[in-house]
Formats: sequence, C-alpha cells, structure tokens
Amino acid sequence: MPKKKLYIETYGCQMNFSDSEIVVSIMNDGGYEVTTKAAEADVIFVNTCSIREKAEQRVWKRLKELKSHKKHNPDLIIGVLGCMAERLKQQLLEEEKAVDMIVGPDAYRKLPELISNTEHGQKAINVILSTDETYAELSPVRYDSNGVTAFISIMRGCENFCAYCVVPFVRGKERSRDPQSISSEAHELFEQGYREVTLLGQNVNSYHWENNGSMVNFATLLKQVALLNPRLRVRFATSHPKDLSDELLEVMAGHDNICKAIHLPVQSGSNRILERMNRSYTREWYLDRIAAIRKYMPDCAISTDIIAGFCTETEEDHRESISIMEEVAYDYAFMFKYSERPNTIAEKKYKDDVPENTKSQRLQEIIELQQRLSLESNQRDLGKTFEVLVECPSKKSIHHLSGRNSQNKVIVFPKGNNKPGDYVNVKVLDCTSATLIGEAE
Repeated sequence: MPKKKLYIETYGCQMNFSDSEIVVSIMNDGGYEVTTKAAEADVIFVNTCSIREKAEQRVWKRLKELKSHKKHNPDLIIGVLGCMAERLKQQLLEEEKAVDMIVGPDAYRKLPELISNTEHGQKAINVILSTDETYAELSPVRYDSNGVTAFISIMRGCENFCAYCVVPFVRGKERSRDPQSISSEAHELFEQGYREVTLLGQNVNSYHWENNGSMVNFATLLKQVALLNPRLRVRFATSHPKDLSDELLEVMAGHDNICKAIHLPVQSGSNRILERMNRSYTREWYLDRIAAIRKYMPDCAISTDIIAGFCTETEEDHRESISIMEEVAYDYAFMFKYSERPNTIAEKKYKDDVPENTKSQRLQEIIELQQRLSLESNQRDLGKTFEVLVECPSKKSIHHLSGRNSQNKVIVFPKGNNKPGDYVNVKVLDCTSATLIGEAE
C-alpha cells in the first residue's frame, strides 16, 4: 500500500526545526512520508513557537487557512505541536475546531498512537512534560536540508526563568543527552556528506552529563565533536553569559574547526533592568566575558539578543543598552520590543508600563545602530581572505554561490567550478551590512 503523506510547517527557533526532524523520523517509522504540498497530505502538523505574541498570531492565522483542506479531505488530521500546544492546549481545542491533535514537545513518540485515536473521532492531546526525554537514540530525518549543514539537539529544557520568557514553562526542566549519542550523530552526518553541525540547546553551555562517576561538560563535549574530523565544522547556540567559561573559550581557540562565533544574548545594558529580568549577571560580568572572548579569540564574531522597552525601562536604561552595543560593537543582533507573555514572572509581578510608541522608537534606534555596527564590522573584512563552506546557490543569481566563514558571516561569490559542500578560499571585495561579497582565489 502507498504510504500516507505528512505535511509539516515549523515556526520559531532552531530547536523547533530540529524537533520537526525528530517528528518526521517517528512518522516515517509509522508509515508516513513527507510531502511539500498541504493539499495532498493525510496529516498536517504545525510545529509552533510561543516566545512572542506575533509568532502565535501567525500560527492562529495559518490554522484558519489550513482547515480549508478539510473540505476536500474530511479525513485530514491537523495537529498543533510544540510550545504553543503546551501553553494554549485548552484554547486551541475550544477556538479552533479543525485541530484534532495537541502535542507538546516531550510527547512526539506518542504521535502514531495519538493519530490512531483521532481516527475514531476523538480529539487527541498529550502535553505532559518529561524530566528525562531527549530523543537521544532517534535518527532525525533531514527532510528540508541543504545536505551541508545540520542541527544536533544536545539538551532540552531550561531552568533560568528569565522574567520575560515562557520557555521554562513550555519546555520543562534541563536534561542533557548522552555525549556518545551526540558524537555518533555528528559522525554519521559527516559520513553522509554534511560538513557542519550546530549543537543546539536553550542554554548549551549548561550541558552536563554524569554516568558512573565520569562527568562531561559542554567544553568537553565540544572538543569531542571537533575531534571527530578536522573537516567537520562545529557551531553552537545559544550561550548564557553566566555559564560562558574560560575553559570553553580555550577549547574554541584550540581547534580550527570550531567556528569563531558566539551568540551571547545581553538583553539589556542596564543592571537595574537585568536584575528585573532575572538574568543572573551584571553589565560588568557581561563585559568581562566579552573581554575574555577577545583575549582568547581576537577574530571571534559576537552576536546578541536585545529587548527594547522591558517593564519600567527608563530613557537612562535605554541609553545604557545603546552604550553596551557601541562598546561591544556586535557583528549582528536579534532585536525586539518587549511583549508580555502570559504566566511568565514579568506578567505576574510587573506592569507592562512602557508605552508602545516608546518601545517602537527605542527599538528603531537599536536597529539603526546595529545596522551601522554590522556595516562597520563587514567593512573591516574588506581585502581579507576567508575559508568559506559553500551551502547553496545565491538567492539572487544561479551563477553565484553562498556560504559562511568561521565567523558566521554570509559570503557570496561567483560559482566557478565550486559546489555546495566545498571549502573555498574567498577574498572579500565589497560588502553590505548583511553580506560579504568576494571572489574565489
């Protein structure tokens, strides 16, 4: 019999995309194959994000669009997976009648069983959070891959409880994967032709594994993966400033194939706001970690997250965020204005009292500053030559290729005889604030 077809859409962070690969693996074992067309699917999954209100609004809109497929296929099953399923389970069932399944991020092994329940006319729901589920032995299916780069989830959950963040409530407690399973997955990917892996976790540098008296921390794990093959690039995301150790920086500096790029969210430059955010570090601690990065790896790129308009933020607090951006001179940043998330510490304890227009003005100033900093960073690379891992054709021309250097900067250059998966030395001749432009040497 022909296999049934699964259509899956993923929203949000890299972890969600990695989770979708696990979902596809489980569904493949259950007799399904992936389709890129929702209209021909037997099952549609929407893997969701709850980190910001806008992300949830996009999902609500998309669910209304997808339910139109039920007119042509009454047996179609629509499931909501991930963080939004965890947070809004009851509301989803009540307000979106087309949804047949609600499945949290720790219940994906149950998907075939839950689908079977819906075939008998029931709604299926499983949002139980686990203290030990890591999907360690499953082989993710890279169904939407460029064949060159891949994500590897090394841990799940978060226990930082930043005041603005919903992640600990929808992802559960921190738990780390067996390091051997991580190394095995990276090795298999290299043998399949992949040339770069990104180790993922809500807070990767708090990775911790103990077994029979031996302990593996993130620095040790990173070294183990890097030693698998010198032609396998290794990246990681995301780091928490409180856990960024000198040991980790020494490991990064000591291995050429560990990429020289660190994403280190600052969120605010004001100590008063950092304390209200429950970030567990001060401005001074953060700048000390920046100095340590520069000491061990002067060529390391540093990116960040920053929030404009958190509860009680004053103009003085905002100016401190602007000043820390200028002092660090970030290579790039993800920038947002604060939006209150239900059931977070901030929602329970603080008033969202910064006017919306003030948030927007401050965010715009942050964006304009970062555009200048990114352009200045890229201009400093003019005339330099970088080893680039080719990932895909350029979006603007089939005659050009696109890849990234160790610093995670996108470089576009004429194709020549090169192809995705190749390492190419490229000299930078021009740039924008987002892209380096060069030619192969």
